[in-house]
This record gives sequence, C-alpha cells and structure tokens, in this order.
Amino acid sequence: MKRTMRTIAFLLVSIMLTVLVAACNQGGGKVDVGIVLPTKDEPRWVQDEQRFKDALKGTNYSTEILFSQGSSAKEKENVDSLIAKGIKVLIICPQDGDAAAAAVEAAKKAGVKVISYDRLITNTDAVDYYVTFDSVAVGKAQAQYLVDHAKGNGQPLYLYAGAASDNNAFLFFQGAWEVLQPKVADGTFNIANSSEAVALQSTTELSRDQMSKIIGQVTTNWDPNEAKNKAQTHLTAAAAGDKGDVVILAPNDGTARSVADVFASDSAITSFVVTGQDAEKASIQYIIDGKQSMTVFKDVRTLVKDAMGMAVTLLDGGSPDTTGSYNNGTIDVNAKQTDVIVVDKDNVQTELIDSKYYEAKEFTGL
Repeated sequence: MKRTMRTIAFLLVSIMLTVLVAACNQGGGKVDVGIVLPTKDEPRWVQDEQRFKDALKGTNYSTEILFSQGSSAKEKENVDSLIAKGIKVLIICPQDGDAAAAAVEAAKKAGVKVISYDRLITNTDAVDYYVTFDSVAVGKAQAQYLVDHAKGNGQPLYLYAGAASDNNAFLFFQGAWEVLQPKVADGTFNIANSSEAVALQSTTELSRDQMSKIIGQVTTNWDPNEAKNKAQTHLTAAAAGDKGDVVILAPNDGTARSVADVFASDSAITSFVVTGQDAEKASIQYIIDGKQSMTVFKDVRTLVKDAMGMAVTLLDGGSPDTTGSYNNGTIDVNAKQTDVIVVDKDNVQTELIDSKYYEAKEFTGL
C-alpha cells in the first residue's frame, strides 16, 4: 500500500513539473508590460525600441517588446502572446487603427489596461489611454514653415499625406490644411497635384470624408518608394507653371527624402521647400546638407517616459494624469499630449546635439 502511494505521489509530482515546464516554455516567464510596435523596417520604430529599453533600466517591472512587421494579423498574434504571459498593461502602436481593435478587445477581455501609443486605435471602447504628440500641431508646424518660406504669389504647392489607415495622417493633414487653406484662398499658393484639394480649396474646415478624398489622391502610405513614384508621376504631368520655385508638404522624413530627391533631379525645379517629421538621422543629415528644409522633432524620450509612467501608475493601482482627449469613433479616449519642435539648419545643433538626442559624430558638416 505504501509503495503504491509513493508511486502515485511520484507520478503526481512528475505531472506537475511537466505542466510547469510546459507553461514556462509557452509563456517565456511573466511579463508586466507588453509593448507592440508596428515594424522594425522604419528607423522611427527602432528608435522607439531603444528609447523604451533605456527607460526600462532600473525598473522593477518586466517588459517585452514585439514588432508587428506591417501586419495586423501578426500584431494580433503578438498581443495574444503577451496576454498569455500575464501582462497587466499593453502599450501598442497600431499598424492599422481600425484593425487593431480586435487585438485590444482581447486584451480588455483578459483584464489588461490598454495604452494606445503614438497612433490612436479607432472604433472600439477597449482603449483606456492614449499617449501622443499633438498631431494637429505637427501638421500646423509643417504648413507654417511653408508659409514662412513662401516666395511671391501663385507658388506651386505639392501635397502629400500619410496612410489612410493611420488616424494620425488625418490629424496631420487637418492641422496643415488649417494653415495652408487661407494661403491658397489668397493666391499665395496654387495646389499643383490634387484635383480633390483644388475642388475643396475654398473649404476652411474639412470633414473626414473630404479629407479622405484628398488623402486618397496624395497618400504615400508612409512608404518612401510610393512617395518617390507619386512625385515622379506628378512632375511628369506638371505644366511649366507648376514648376520653378515650389513648396512641398511631405508627411514624414522617409517620404520627405524620397520626394526631395525627385524634385532635386528635375531641372525645371529652381528651388523647393519640403517638410518632414520624426528627426530621423538620415533626414538630419539631409537638413545639414540643404536637401531637406525642416523636420518636426518629436522627442521620443518624452513620449516613452509618458507611456511608461502611465503604465507604472496603472500597475501601482493609480490613475494616470491626462491633458485632453481624442474621439476614436466610439469613445473619447483620455490622452497625454507631448509638444513638438520645428528643427531646421538654424537650430539642429541646439535641439538635437546639445540636448544629447544625437551625437555630433553621427553627422558630417555640422
């Protein structure tokens, strides 16, 4: 009898150990905060990954950073994997704002707090907080730079936008239109590459549907190659009056460099002013070299600090501080907003080198 009991006990222990090992192998250990970023193929998100790693040094909470590589299906897999590891807070920058709803709804069902990072997840009530740069202010800053560097009247204006799947693209464009539209109306600028924008040029405040029509014509999908092809098509079709001294609204640095290269190669373009965003290293070099006019610097260190601070507050049972809210189509999401800074050749040293965001040795010609 005793031998039988010992055998049963041994078997029970063996089964328990097997289950524990399997659980460890499957979950990879407990994780407090899961972070999901869109892709490792763009410098911006690699930059964010490093800033998160820097911010996590010395904290008592465990984290894991995963990339969705441009796939909403992979994004959902990543979130499911993190839920299985017991995360309490999910920080997620969606590949597609609408498609990410399914992933965060699964997180909410599991009792996870969801922080939408940089891009807003739309049409769901499963988002608790939003950490963002003031996206409307980004578009306004880009457009104001073009206005401030305008030459005379009737100057050709080329419009480009981000991806229609990204709510930020609409916010950037909204801010830009608020500044540019009066200057189109008074004849300072002449829209050169969007019939939809021309048709709406007397409209001061665009609806979402109206913006969709324009963005549908001038979207780059955040893809430098698509931006390049679109710019080439526009310049090939452009009349002589749509060349000369031009201004270009480019939505971010990757597309700005591609568009700038195309415009620089056209001998009928005598000068151009082109905007950017994200302060990518390659674009900072372009600015130093006079190939790109400006970028909107969004200090990722601050955004990461805000996101991690919010996560830690939630883990500690508190309520994070917010500075506003954004409607995502279903609810108003409480948000923490971070300011943006315009950087051009005149202040690149002060804003990016002296602040230790980058090191001087990473650039030539400073």
